Amino acid sequence: MKFTEQQIKDLNAQFKGIPPEEIISWALQYAKNAVVTTNFRPYEVAILHAVTDIEKDVPVIWCDTGYNTPNTYKHAEELIAKLDLNIKLYVPKQTAAHRDAVLGIPGIEDPNHAIFTEQVKLEPFKRAMAEHKPDVWFTNLRKGQTALRDTLDILSQSKDGVLKVSPFYHWNDSQLDAYLAHLGLPNEHKYFDPTKVLDNRECGLHT
Repeated sequence: MKFTEQQIKDLNAQFKGIPPEEIISWALQYAKNAVVTTNFRPYEVAILHAVTDIEKDVPVIWCDTGYNTPNTYKHAEELIAKLDLNIKLYVPKQTAAHRDAVLGIPGIEDPNHAIFTEQVKLEPFKRAMAEHKPDVWFTNLRKGQTALRDTLDILSQSKDGVLKVSPFYHWNDSQLDAYLAHLGLPNEHKYFDPTKVLDNRECGLHT
């Protein structure tokens, strides 16, 4: 089923202020093949817990660039064990050591940065989505993160009909801090994405 623009607009108005769990439950009833994507950045635990608390075996796609901080890798392992995540790991076809030797991590003004981003993030992501073919894609996008994300909402839809669901879209950091504290869930802030560098830049997954 593909929603019209008006249907998406009406649903977003309806879902504003609704608990994330209710939005997730609605989306899972609609979904035939749902996935969650994560990079284990700060506050990712919220969407991972909220979705898998309702449907335990939802595939959790992790596209690991190979350049995460040690803290992020330890956080990821903690969450995978704590939440018993159904992790589907995707990594670049070239090792980080090989790439570092021939390309390095280009600066965002370097034309090679686009090649780097394609290798470490976009290609693994495209491969993951091609293999899983989801109709519902859960993310933890939130308003205020980037200019592009400010144009989205709780629900958005790709041209091929994949429904992107961001149930925490209207939540701020303070609300999420309280949510995680209430559930006793860990968070991790020592995170670095070499494809974005700056927090307000897009890497290309959500365009």
